[in-house]
Amino acid sequence: MSQPPERWTRATVYPDMWTDPDDDPRNSDGVSPDGELATLQDFFTNYRLTLTMKCDGLDPEQLARRSVPPSTMSLLGLLRHLAEVERDWRNWLRAENPAPTLYGADGADFDGAVAEQAVVDGAYADLAREQAATDAALAEHPDLGERVGKDGFAIRELWVHRVEEYARHCGHADLLRECIDGRVGQ
Repeated sequence: MSQPPERWTRATVYPDMWTDPDDDPRNSDGVSPDGELATLQDFFTNYRLTLTMKCDGLDPEQLARRSVPPSTMSLLGLLRHLAEVERDWRNWLRAENPAPTLYGADGADFDGAVAEQAVVDGAYADLAREQAATDAALAEHPDLGERVGKDGFAIRELWVHRVEEYARHCGHADLLRECIDGRVGQ
């Protein structure tokens, strides 16, 4: 086994940050958002940005690297998985006719995350498309108490689950990125 990479960060102001506050797209000036929906959207947007930031600057081999054997998890696999999850969340809104999976059977999102530029490009495109489609579908349901789909999920539950899913996977991305090149930070 090769030596683990040395830990480092681009931040010069706070050593535990990913980047300096002035360069961080997640930082916003002013007070926190008003209202439950705006707060959920703000947290969710920041988690999406965090995941993208953790993948920035890596080549296909690094993105596809499974840093914690025997796990099949990789940053590229996370991008593909979250595209799949975004699609599935829209299925929660439907009463019938669920959209088919993007990558096939369970685990294919991670198993198919191979170190090829076309796969990387496809993962980013799939994620952007699925995020936009889910955002548009949820924009039609601003009432967090509204119940939707065949199981009668509350829109609030879907939003909270989205925040939880991205937050959990951002934690995975922290560790995966550190194993790849040693870069650390929130």
